[in-house]
Amino acid sequence: MTKTNESADRIHELLRRNLQEVFGEGDAKRRRAAIDELWIENGALYVPPGMIVGRDAIDKFAGELRATHPDFVYTPIGEPQALHNAGRLAWGSGPRGEAPDYTGWDVIIAEDGRISALYVFLDPPGK
Repeated sequence: MTKTNESADRIHELLRRNLQEVFGEGDAKRRRAAIDELWIENGALYVPPGMIVGRDAIDKFAGELRATHPDFVYTPIGEPQALHNAGRLAWGSGPRGEAPDYTGWDVIIAEDGRISALYVFLDPPGK
């Protein structure tokens, strides 16, 4: 059996921080700093529109997504889970203090303490 060097605590931190500091961050400079810290250079983001590769492209996508709903917050639902070099976190997004407008799951693969891949699963409306 191969051992991974990714700790559950680091996986949990990556999930939480990416949700808040990348996709929940409205300030472009803070968002970019978080991406540079949390993501490997050629990380891959898998979202319903397609695959996005590299920090610059992830930054552009996250900024454009944030601009579509600048007053929404991302709220974790439950606790993150880690397994070897992967982790998942359920979340909701909507106006602060209200029920989420939509929900989903983030599933990451970590490499050397950073996100190498993020798969974003959106729940069907009304679920």
